[in-house]
Amino acid sequence: LQNVRIDPNSISFQMWKDIPVPFYLSVHFFEVLNPKQVLQGAKPVLSQRGPYVYREYRYKTNITFHDNDTVSYLEYRNLFFQPDLSNGTEDEYIVVPNILMMGAAVMMEKLPNVLKILLSGALAGLKQEAFMNRTVGEIMWGYEDPLIDTINTFVPGLIPFKGKFGLFIDFNNTNSGLFTVNTGMKNISQVHMVDSWNGLKKVNYWRSNQCNMINGTAGEMWPPFMSPTSLEFYSPDACRSMTLVYEQSGKFKGVPTYRFVAPKTLFANGTDYPPNEGFCPCMQSGIQNISTCRLNAPMFISHPHFYNADPSLVDAVEGLHPSKEQHGLFLDVHPMTGIPMNCSIKLQLNLYIKQVSGIIQTGKIKPVVLPLLWFAESGSIEGSVLTEFYNNLVLIPSLMDYLQYIFLGLSVPFIVSAAVLL
Repeated sequence: LQNVRIDPNSISFQMWKDIPVPFYLSVHFFEVLNPKQVLQGAKPVLSQRGPYVYREYRYKTNITFHDNDTVSYLEYRNLFFQPDLSNGTEDEYIVVPNILMMGAAVMMEKLPNVLKILLSGALAGLKQEAFMNRTVGEIMWGYEDPLIDTINTFVPGLIPFKGKFGLFIDFNNTNSGLFTVNTGMKNISQVHMVDSWNGLKKVNYWRSNQCNMINGTAGEMWPPFMSPTSLEFYSPDACRSMTLVYEQSGKFKGVPTYRFVAPKTLFANGTDYPPNEGFCPCMQSGIQNISTCRLNAPMFISHPHFYNADPSLVDAVEGLHPSKEQHGLFLDVHPMTGIPMNCSIKLQLNLYIKQVSGIIQTGKIKPVVLPLLWFAESGSIEGSVLTEFYNNLVLIPSLMDYLQYIFLGLSVPFIVSAAVLL
């Protein structure tokens, strides 16, 4: 118990402060092979590119202990491209939707026609098209686009940012917000449980109190003595708390684990799973609308390749092949300590595109939730950390059990002799 508390004197504190587990971010892009045909109403044909792999380093700063058995911190992520682990380079070009333009078009759909016509003319002057050919590095880390200034001129406040635009521009050399979690010094069952995030006890992205709740841990460790039921964590990237369910017991390199996976209801719509009604407005089951926490852009998250989603989403495009082995997420946790031994968290980012009247650049595009990319954050305990873990939590306890039976066996003759003498 002493060693799993968040305490500078505990064995696990340094592991919690500077995570020694090698994490990797693997990104797979979906290239659109028939952009001209899509503009004429054809079904998008996709080809998966990658993975583009990044070594991820995490460390905590601003660690502040409070009197109410909590500690606050900022956790930073630094990403470094790994050419030897990647299938491609950051200089490769990929044809993807013009995310800014198509997103802005859908966002402006209900605005007066005069504004849409003005924007359409401005887009033509800027030579903006519905699809763009950009490098992996530009899509990931940002590119300058005059469209940003144009949108800010015509519709101030529609996109509250300036300068470069990139899907992962806020993912590198940044923190995931100020977490305040329980230390477990007074109540070990609450260790690592989130007390607040950015000072909030709940978020305000969603339409129900249940969906806005910040539940579970920060996703790094859980309280010890876990039961084979479920676990929860709050994900700033998904803007919500997520619940995983127990699937099976196993071992990771000799260490006992519980495997937790995503239930089919994780991204279900409110019709199929009423508790998710607060995440609506919803479309098909298997995708979650995150527009309210992503600048109102028509963005959705899902499992990769629409795994566990409504089959109509897969049928709306060509090139997807969902499978549990490749696209299901999992966490293997040591139940005695609540420390993950092996994990792979996978999410897909999707853009809702369609023809918008008054904006000629959208052509005759049929409404479709188009996959942009999917990524996996994976890591497992190895090396000296695994050796120490195995020795302290498997080998020594087993040895103690073995010795216990030996001593018990040796004590029997003495007990019998004593009884005879009496």
